Amino acid sequence: MNLSATPKMLHGVVLDLDTLHPQDLDLSKLDRCVTKWQYHGHTAPSQLHERLTNAEVIVTNKVVIDAAAIAAAPDLKLICVAATGVNNIDLVACHEHNITVCNCRNYGTASVVQHTFSLILALANQLPANQKLIDSQKWQNAAQFCLLNHPPQQLAGKCLGIVGYGTLGKAVAHVAEALGMIVLIAERADAESVRPGRVNFKRLLRNADVLSLHCPLTSDTRNLLSAEMLALMKPNALLINTARGGLVDEQALVKALQENKLGGAGVDVLSYEPPNNGNDLLDTQLDNLIVTPHIAWASAEARQMLVDQLVENIIAAQNGLPIRTLAP
Repeated sequence: MNLSATPKMLHGVVLDLDTLHPQDLDLSKLDRCVTKWQYHGHTAPSQLHERLTNAEVIVTNKVVIDAAAIAAAPDLKLICVAATGVNNIDLVACHEHNITVCNCRNYGTASVVQHTFSLILALANQLPANQKLIDSQKWQNAAQFCLLNHPPQQLAGKCLGIVGYGTLGKAVAHVAEALGMIVLIAERADAESVRPGRVNFKRLLRNADVLSLHCPLTSDTRNLLSAEMLALMKPNALLINTARGGLVDEQALVKALQENKLGGAGVDVLSYEPPNNGNDLLDTQLDNLIVTPHIAWASAEARQMLVDQLVENIIAAQNGLPIRTLAP
């Protein structure tokens, strides 16, 4: 794309730049693709309408753009979401006001796959429990050279069940096969028939040694892993969630871990973020539970790719050929 062309859009607003941690990114191309930018680290709901005044293009990651906000922005032509999910955008209202909405896609694949396996490997090798043995001087005072209180679980030959077989799910499957794992792909939980190459959802839960979630959060997938579904899993199985927190009944997950009905869980997402009102998964201390602060997607390389896609989306829209667009 020709980044040297004179920008057609004069006024742009970035509403929550801090979500991208811009300190280690190159924003020069973004700076040039609109005549004038207003960059805001965060935007509170009370600040939104004022910041949208005269804006022709806005960039948002998590700031909610509802029908009222859209109605208050008569010059708005383009909304660029600095993420894949667009549940914070009223797509119907955008369509009614002839506003193009673009998202960013596949920028974090390598980063998320890497984090997914960091969680799998840490749990399979019982790293938290073994680190505690060091911290408590157990190995230092052991009678032999190795301490096998928490032996590792070999992944080769084990079954990895994948829920959500898009770009991420396929990339996770590729790495799992390289580790010698058997990969099963889940059919939708509510499906009446099973497509070729897929496995009935409940059957997959019963067979998976590791279950990894890579599906979107919708009304159909909310609490997909309920207490009933978790009870179908093997008592030594590992659950990995780098997708969306609402996919799992968090209270039921804690109970399953506490009662040794599940081998472990690695979670990068919670049902409400940031968890400033607490969360069941944060209010317990378990050696077989790892929680990370929604960072699977966030390598510098992935964030730079995201910014570059924002630029592509803006310039394509200026040229009348918008890409990565979404319809209501």
